[in-house]
Amino acid sequence: MKTKIESRRINFFLLIAFGITWSLAIAIDLTGGLSNLKPGTTAWFLLILAMFSPALAAVLTRWITKEGWKDTYLKVNFKQNRRYWLLAWFGTPLLLLLGAGIYFLLFPHYFDSTYAAISKTLAQAAQRTGKPIPVSPQMFIVIQAIQAILLAPILNGIATLGEEFGWRAYLLQKFMPLGNRNATIIVGAIWGIWHWPFIYLGYEYGFGYQGYPWLGMIVFLWFTFIIGTFLVWLTLSTDSIWPAVIAHSSLNGLAPLVLLLIKGQPNPLLGPSAVGLIASIPFAILGLTLFLRSHIFSSAEISSKQSDAVQFGD
Repeated sequence: MKTKIESRRINFFLLIAFGITWSLAIAIDLTGGLSNLKPGTTAWFLLILAMFSPALAAVLTRWITKEGWKDTYLKVNFKQNRRYWLLAWFGTPLLLLLGAGIYFLLFPHYFDSTYAAISKTLAQAAQRTGKPIPVSPQMFIVIQAIQAILLAPILNGIATLGEEFGWRAYLLQKFMPLGNRNATIIVGAIWGIWHWPFIYLGYEYGFGYQGYPWLGMIVFLWFTFIIGTFLVWLTLSTDSIWPAVIAHSSLNGLAPLVLLLIKGQPNPLLGPSAVGLIASIPFAILGLTLFLRSHIFSSAEISSKQSDAVQFGD
């Protein structure tokens, strides 16, 4: 039995997703870059818009090529998949905080035990309101962490749906005839390369590391593979994109909090952000374990004889 890869639809999807996003990256660069990235700024608006390009690419590809709307992974399927939802919601921040903890254990001189950045934030808030903020820096971190864990999947869900509906709910399916492992590797690589213009603009790693920007681009490919494996596993295990959306949202929402604990100038390619090699160790262990041992990746793996018969076409 021959297996068909829909190369026309794949190319159409990639042209739209990359065309929109990389054009927006150029626009951000021309309007001052990401140096002043705050909610409400032009750069912030364009960056959020870029996150929706994979979903838009999926919608336009389905519509223009008359593919239809089967297998969108938009069903909630909550009742029978509660444990996956809980793992996505609470397991993701646990892995992120564990990774930051590993990093600061290995590099304690980069941990700001005086909480200077947080104290400065509280002082600025007190100055704006004219009232003292009755919260210690330590309590501020705890409160912010709890809020991020509970609310980030909801607040960030719309934006991350823009990515997950494109990458995991659409493009992944197009490569699954090659086997789920191969599809995961390919989509993880494409997802990482899609980010490259923003890595160039200093997103994720900044500018000051040795090997900028190429080394940052390579390290980020590793991260999109390991976290992408987790997101693929959530999606295929539940036949739903929503657990992956939750995990992705939780990751994005809690990651900035770790940066408030830094002093000095650590190498961002290592951590403490989850996209660093050391800080991503918990995600790497989980991702590689799932990739090598989960039936999700092995049961749909095509045989060598079938792989010889794979066809590329419309």
